[in-house]
Amino acid sequence: MSSPLNVAVQMDPLEHVDINGDSTFALMLEAQSRGHKLFVYEVPSLALGEGTTSPGGKVSTQVSASLRPVTVQREKGNHATFGEASRRSLGEMDVVLMRQDPPFDMAYITATHLLDHVHGVGPNKALVVNDPRWVRDSPEKLLVTHFPHLMPPTLVTWDVEQIRAFRTQWKDIIVKPLFGNGGSGIFRIKEDDQNLNALLEMHFARSREPLMIQRYEPAVKKGDKRIILVDGVPVGAINRVPTGDDHRSNMHVGGVARKVALTERDKEICEAIGPFLKEHGLIFVGIDVIGDYLTEINVTSPTGLQELERFDGVNGAAAIWDCIENKLKA
Repeated sequence: MSSPLNVAVQMDPLEHVDINGDSTFALMLEAQSRGHKLFVYEVPSLALGEGTTSPGGKVSTQVSASLRPVTVQREKGNHATFGEASRRSLGEMDVVLMRQDPPFDMAYITATHLLDHVHGVGPNKALVVNDPRWVRDSPEKLLVTHFPHLMPPTLVTWDVEQIRAFRTQWKDIIVKPLFGNGGSGIFRIKEDDQNLNALLEMHFARSREPLMIQRYEPAVKKGDKRIILVDGVPVGAINRVPTGDDHRSNMHVGGVARKVALTERDKEICEAIGPFLKEHGLIFVGIDVIGDYLTEINVTSPTGLQELERFDGVNGAAAIWDCIENKLKA
C-alpha cells in the first residue's frame, strides 16, 4: 500500500450525487479504502492570489479553495460526513481530481487555467487528474476530429449552407451542440423533416458557437458503447441503449446500461488514440463508439465506473488509483 495521500475533489455538490451511479463517488470510496484523506470543494470557491515570497524576493502564485474534509460511505441519505471547511492552498494536496460536470464554458476553461498553477509533482504542487491543460485543449466533440479515419462523416461549422449540403448528401443526420453534455440539445433530422431551418435559426439566435453535424448511424439502436480507458489502455465497456422513441442513449436522458464486450474494432480504436491520451496526462477517459465509429472522447468528468463493476466485476476506480499512485512514485 502507498503512503496516504491528501486528495482534493473539485466537483458539483457531493450532497446530490447518485451513490449507485456516480463515478466520482466510486473514485472517492476507492481512495478512502486505500487510506487517502479526502477533501471536497466547488469551483466558485477557487481563488488565485499571491503566495509565499522566497529569500530572493520572488513572489509565488497560490491557488486556494474552501476545502471540506469528508468521509464517504455507501449509505443512501447518509453518504457523506463533512468536517469544517477552511481555505487552504491546493499545493498542500497530493492529488486534485477535476470532476465537475460540463457545460464546457468559459467558467470551466478558467478553472483549468487556475489549476495549471497547481499541476505537477513536488513542493507546492499537486497531480491534477486529468491534466488541466489537456482538458482545456481537448473539447470532447473536437478532440475526436483529430482521428477522422475513426469517425462517421462529420461537419463542424457556423455555415447554414454547408449544413444543408451535408444533409442533402447524407439524408439522415444528427445535430449536436459542441459543448453540451448528457445528450442535451442533440437532434436527429431525417430527410423529410422540415424542422432543420427552424432549429438552426433557434440555435444561432441564442449562441455564437458552431454546431457539429454527423451522419446518423442506425447502429445506435443497438447501443452507444462507452469504453473506459485508464492512461490510454481500455479496462472495459458498457453499452447504453436508447429507450422508447428517443434516439439518444445517454443515461442522463433515459438510456439503459447493458453488459457488453469489446470488439476487435473497439480495440483498434483504443490502440489508435491510447498513445495520445497517455502522453497528455488524460488518465481517466471515456470514449463513445456507435457501431464501428468513434463519436466522442470524454475527458472532463467521464462516467461508467459503477456500471462496469456491476456488469463485469472490473474495478475501474482501482485501476485509476493504481495509475495515480504509480505516477506519484515515479
